[in-house]
Amino acid sequence: MRVLGIETSCDETGVAVYDSEKGLLAHKLYSQIDLHADYGGVVPELASRDHVRKLIPLLRELLAEAGTSLEALDGIAYTAGPGLAGALMVGAVFGRSLAWSLGLPSVGVHHMEGHLLAPMLEPAPPGFPFIALLVSGGHTQLMRVDGIGRYALLGESIDDAAGEAFDKVAKMLKLDYPGGPAVARLAEAGDSERFDFPRPMLDRPGLDFSFSGLKTSVMNALRTTDDYPGKPADIAASFQAAAVDTLARKCERALKETGVKRLVVAGGVSANKLLRAKLGEMVARRRAEVFYPALPFCTDNGAMIAFAGCQRLLAGEHEGMGITVRPRWPMTELQAPGAA
Repeated sequence: MRVLGIETSCDETGVAVYDSEKGLLAHKLYSQIDLHADYGGVVPELASRDHVRKLIPLLRELLAEAGTSLEALDGIAYTAGPGLAGALMVGAVFGRSLAWSLGLPSVGVHHMEGHLLAPMLEPAPPGFPFIALLVSGGHTQLMRVDGIGRYALLGESIDDAAGEAFDKVAKMLKLDYPGGPAVARLAEAGDSERFDFPRPMLDRPGLDFSFSGLKTSVMNALRTTDDYPGKPADIAASFQAAAVDTLARKCERALKETGVKRLVVAGGVSANKLLRAKLGEMVARRRAEVFYPALPFCTDNGAMIAFAGCQRLLAGEHEGMGITVRPRWPMTELQAPGAA
């Protein structure tokens, strides 16, 4: 089956063609970073309008690079949620309309399921079961995954997501948007032991996260400590160390409590170099394995939507006549492909 994937959940327009026999044929991504940079964050209305402008030109480029055509497609997948309502609606209306005009089945994909399955695009994908750390600007969750659509929530952030905390700290430090990569770059020049920031919720049982208190500690350090050369870099390095340590230790706790030996890390924060280093040390110590998407597929992209959608279309799933998006959509509501 050859599937077109469309991703428009936030500030990146992604399209891809995935073939169930040949794998990923091509993908295209347009980032709106420059569009939103002046505002220090995503402006939903601007994001939606830009998706409208970019989808058709990107699709044309994609089909040319993949060496295929609309007529050669067998199905269309699009992100139905979670995300920004207007941005989701652009992709959903475009995908459903295109599918209707071609007489093809279409399916709405859960954005985070796309991230979770992105490592399946790699030459050596993880087997089931595995523990998944989904870590991005909007989500920080630990899931047990026993198969596609067979997800059990183990823990999640009770306040800010890890990526959200990175973005907010970047604003405190007056860094450029997007904040996460900017904090990581600044941290390379800093002393990660200069500030003893807390590792929230590690002193209690369970697998939930909290990053609000860590963010507040950064704010207090900026206000109450004397200024000195290198202070912003030291704060960035100390904050990153605390956030990464918290994520790594919770992942280790999840592996220990479940007895599972495979860990998948996906979402934008999965590209963080320090996080990958810490998790690499942890799984080596536990004689476990860790899997990541390729770097281009850590952030939002069409390839992960095409792959996830293909699995559900192969199982016979498809949408009815209505067009529905779900800006809020718990992953635990998903079922295995074909089970609905």
